[in-house]
Amino acid sequence: MKTLSLADEAQTLQLGQRLAAVLARGGVLYLQGDLGAGKTTLSRGIIQSLGHSGAVKSPTYTLVEPYELSGLRVFHFDLYRLADPEELEFIGIRDYFDPDTVCIIEWPDRGGDLIPAPDLVLTLEKLGKGRSATLEAPSQAGQTMLGELTNI
Repeated sequence: MKTLSLADEAQTLQLGQRLAAVLARGGVLYLQGDLGAGKTTLSRGIIQSLGHSGAVKSPTYTLVEPYELSGLRVFHFDLYRLADPEELEFIGIRDYFDPDTVCIIEWPDRGGDLIPAPDLVLTLEKLGKGRSATLEAPSQAGQTMLGELTNI
């Protein structure tokens, strides 16, 4: 487990850039934190660092936003408005999780057992004008990723 202090949005985006480097081979990242904690900002840092040049919008109403980036598929989920995990069956949730895809999931607790276990869990908390970011690695792949994040 690693805990970081992020002073501002720029540092949140920089953390996203570092995470992109280790997620580029594929993986599942859970993003946890209250509304306004910086989950979508961090997602933007990851997705743009993986090669997306446009805006990164929160998929709050669509549940998932897909990105096809230089042979890498990235799926950004926001499950905040999910009323029942069974709704995920209607979007074909099982089709998104391949070993070589990057899946970023905001509000993962709302997905229940229908989403796979994470490789990395990042929890963001507001601290004054900044944020605290805690990274955990529950899987072997996640432990390898966390070990590669040496400059954090």
